[in-house]
Amino acid sequence: MRAIILAAGRGSRLKQAADRQRPKCLLQFGGKSLLERHLLLLRKAGVAEVVLALGFRHELIEAELDRLGWRPRPQIVLNARFELGSLLTVHTAAEPLTRGGEVLLMDADVLYHERVMDALAAGDRPANRLLIDREFEPGEEPVKLCVRDGVPVELAKQLPPDLRYDTIGESVGFFRFAEAEARRLAALVDGYVAAGRAHLPHEEAVRDLLKERGRAFEVADVTGLPWIEIDFPNDVARAASEVLPQL
Repeated sequence: MRAIILAAGRGSRLKQAADRQRPKCLLQFGGKSLLERHLLLLRKAGVAEVVLALGFRHELIEAELDRLGWRPRPQIVLNARFELGSLLTVHTAAEPLTRGGEVLLMDADVLYHERVMDALAAGDRPANRLLIDREFEPGEEPVKLCVRDGVPVELAKQLPPDLRYDTIGESVGFFRFAEAEARRLAALVDGYVAAGRAHLPHEEAVRDLLKERGRAFEVADVTGLPWIEIDFPNDVARAASEVLPQL
């Protein structure tokens, strides 16, 4: 199993001065960066092969790896046009995405409990898996995951008005793909880029994948487990005051 961590963005919504800004995965909580926490939890889950998809101030992340002395050192792929969005970042990681074997595709800006990683990576057989948290704040920002009869039927921030589902929650932003689905996702992403749609979030391609006939996806429920995606200044405060003490 291989993990691809998406850490290319500028994190502009944190409203820090551009000349002082650091990649979000370098934010520290409890004396550890988000990056270090990812690596530690992946190692504990038995995932030794890690790819970092970087862009903005990538040299600072590489310096963090030097500081940690992490071995084996993660492979680094660079998205020089990182400001276009996460879909293009996934496109730059096409080779590790299609190299073979299972792939974990993970946002870097998440602080989370180790049981969230367990829910994602557990099990000996290849799987396609999404994580859902049914306790979420409504609004336009969360990426909603909708499920009907145990099958994911939608992954989007804005839902069609006629959508039928029996369960709704927020997607944690971590995905697990079996080899065939990882390769197919890379092809879908390539199609978006070729069509001039590289500015879209990578969840658009994941949505297309889960809607294809004949592809089975599991949904693991992590409701009640501590986690937070860090996009805004108040997320940093909540991560430190509410999530960190529970880890």
